[in-house]
Formats: sequence, C-alpha cells, structure tokens
Amino acid sequence: MQRVICDFGADHAFGQVNAKLQEHYGITVPSSASRQITEFHAHQMLIADNLHSPKQGVADIIIAESDGSMIPIVETQTAENTDQAKADRRKNKKLFWKEARLSLAHAKDSVTPYFAATMGSVHEAGAQLMACVKQVGAHEKSRVHCVGDGAVWIANQVEDKFGSNGTYLIDFYHLCDYLSAAAPRCAPGHETTWMHQQKEAMKRSDYKSVLLALKPYVESKQAEEKDAPVRACYRYINNRPKQLDYLSAKNQDLPIGSGEVESAHRYVLQKRLKIAGAWWDINQAKNMIALRINRANQLWDQYWRKAA
Repeated sequence: MQRVICDFGADHAFGQVNAKLQEHYGITVPSSASRQITEFHAHQMLIADNLHSPKQGVADIIIAESDGSMIPIVETQTAENTDQAKADRRKNKKLFWKEARLSLAHAKDSVTPYFAATMGSVHEAGAQLMACVKQVGAHEKSRVHCVGDGAVWIANQVEDKFGSNGTYLIDFYHLCDYLSAAAPRCAPGHETTWMHQQKEAMKRSDYKSVLLALKPYVESKQAEEKDAPVRACYRYINNRPKQLDYLSAKNQDLPIGSGEVESAHRYVLQKRLKIAGAWWDINQAKNMIALRINRANQLWDQYWRKAA
C-alpha cells in the first residue's frame, strides 16, 4: 500500500491522493499520511547508494545536455513574537525560487536518456553530468557532444569534466532569439528575409558574416541594455565563437538544439514540483526531485524490491 500511495504522490498533489485511493481501492488515508509516506520513500531514494540502472553498453559518441529550472521554495523564518506568529503564520514565511539543474546523457543512436538533478552547486551539477555520461557507456576515447542555452556554468563544467573529449554548442534556437530581437533594427520591414540569411549563415558556422551584418547597427554604449538588442546579439555571438560550430554538428548528425533537456524539465521535474499552488520546503523539494529522477531512470521497481 505504501508503494501505491507513493506512486500517486509522485504525480499528484497530496490532497488528491485520497480521492485516487478511494477510486481504485476503496480505502481512505489522510492527506498528511500520504505526504509522510511519499516524502519518507523519496528521501530514501535520495540517500540510496545502491540503486543503479544497468550500464547501456559502450558508446563512442554521447549526447549530453544540462539546463536549469526554477522551483518554488518556502522558507519558514523564526519569529521574534510568538503570539504574532500564531496570529498570521504567512508573515514568517519567505517565498522564493531556487534553480534545479537537470542533466541527461545518452548514446548518439539511443532514445533512452539517463538523468540526474540537483539543487546544489554548479560543480555538483557538473559531476552529475559526468556520471550520466559514464552511465550510458563512456570510455576513454568517447566524444561527448553537449548542447546548452548559453549559461556560462554549463560551458565551464563541460570543459572541466570532459576536456578535449567534449564539445559545447550553444542551443541554435536560443541564439535565434537574439537575432530575432535585433532584426527590426537591422532590417526594418524586411525582418523575415534578414533572419533567414543570418540563420543560414550560422548553420554554415559563418558567424563572422553575421557579426558584420550586425555591426553597423550596434547601439551606443550609452544606450540602456533593454534598448540595445543589436548590441546584446553582437556581444552574445562575439563572446562565444568556439560554441557556434553548427556545421560540424549537422555533418555528424548531432543535435544543434537543447530541446531534449528543456522538454525533460517539464515531464521529469515540473510536472510535479510546479503544479498550481505548490511551494516546497527545500529538503522536501530535494526528496521529490530524487523520486522523480528514480522513476525517470526506471529504478522504481528496483527500489521497492529492496525496500520489501
């Protein structure tokens, strides 16, 4: 029964678990018990060091992606006036958003990624990315193709963890957002044609011609950031020339977008941790992330066999 409760709690708000139990099993369990049972097993999954998927063979080329997503966190603060705290507990709660970093990896021709996630440091996220790569069959000479949205921490971790075996590519569609913002300034009335030309140039890895197209329209240094889309685009491309080799990726049939990890955020983490009205204690959030990762990595049955 704990497995059933945890299964429902992994996907639905704890207040809805009782209705699910009544519908399918004709029993009633308080929502507080559903929460406690689910969070207990989620924590066991977090601290478990004996749950592993079988390694997925040996891979010469591995695709790896990382991305961050903001999770709603509530922090209870110590009140100086206890009577006042009892009168309105909301005044002693701090609401904020904290980034959860999700990583995945799979062999080039595989459609089965291996996941990891953390609310810890970028170094922990980098270590998890490396662990994912190893899990899917990396060896000494494996090439690791990483794609990301341009966050500096991802590029730094790829270089630190994989060295010359790794390459990092800026998500093409994220780059296009910068070009789209610059288009009205560079080609008013002809934005679509201009965008097509720049996108085709970037697919040929000809970033220099794109910089030349942008340069005459770069706003002055005095312009505020919000009023300088061409300057932002020029700077974004100019600062990342080694991360824009789309032609090589396309020639090797490798992805140029990070849509896989962005999609994974929705179905692995956000589907449960960002449901309407949900705010999480930081430790509860870590536990639930571990639970969702457990299921995504198909370790659910293994956990319950060991728990039994």
